[in-house]
Amino acid sequence: MNPTAPIQTVGVLVNAAKPAALALLPVLAKETREAGLTLVTCHREEAHTAGITCLERDDFARAIDALITLGGDGTLLQAVSLVRKEGLPILGVNLGRLGFLTGATTAELGEGIRALVEGRYQTSVRTMLDARLYTREGLERGRARALNDMVVGWGQSTRIVTLDVAVNDEPVTSYRCDGIIVSTPTGSTGHSLSAGGPIIHPASASLVLNVVCPHTLSARPLVVPDSVRIAITVAQTGKRLLLSVDGQDADSLTDGDRLVIEKAPLAFHLVHLPGYRYFGVLREKLQWSGSSA
Repeated sequence: MNPTAPIQTVGVLVNAAKPAALALLPVLAKETREAGLTLVTCHREEAHTAGITCLERDDFARAIDALITLGGDGTLLQAVSLVRKEGLPILGVNLGRLGFLTGATTAELGEGIRALVEGRYQTSVRTMLDARLYTREGLERGRARALNDMVVGWGQSTRIVTLDVAVNDEPVTSYRCDGIIVSTPTGSTGHSLSAGGPIIHPASASLVLNVVCPHTLSARPLVVPDSVRIAITVAQTGKRLLLSVDGQDADSLTDGDRLVIEKAPLAFHLVHLPGYRYFGVLREKLQWSGSSA
């Protein structure tokens, strides 16, 4: 997908726990200023560090034409809640270790800004998930959005739980297990992969249901169209279960609670610089051996 709308206002998110990210912020401010762009943030510490404008979070999300994150994949995942309009280009600058999602290195920051201004970048359109959490009585008590995955499980003990799964209101089965991962194609190289799930190409219109430590040998990862509605009901548990959203604890579930997950109406548009190759990233990050020809 190629960009069409001109970019004038760029937002920035910084992992303030990384000194290198804070040190890079004034460099970003200088580069964007020289490119004729307005740089804004929604965090006062970042604004103070680089002398840029700080906006309230909602105003920030509405004002920006593009977003740059300085950190790693975790920092980029924080941008999920800021996607309020379709087609927002998001460039992650990697200061972390793995960096499946980030599209540029620190040395490529200037090139990344020029690519945004001149429209010389690729975008990879990534599916996001929306979820609603309901009580046993059917009352909605929470919402969440994810780019990678949503995980139900673990909690305060190691006792197994029973989770009922349905797809488009059709029962699939009841799993006695430690938990369930619902992953997008983007998240298929994350937690789901560690639990034995398949790698799904980002352009695939699919989701993965992966059971964690099922108490049956017949349970396998299930790939379904991303047009379906997935419902996970806590049928039996002796503990409160955690709901993890993109690796962050978001809520808890108990007996009778139901989590309904669907494809989000908006997509996440990851920016890649010219020369990006998806399988090249897999070879590098997963340390695959053999021929790369």
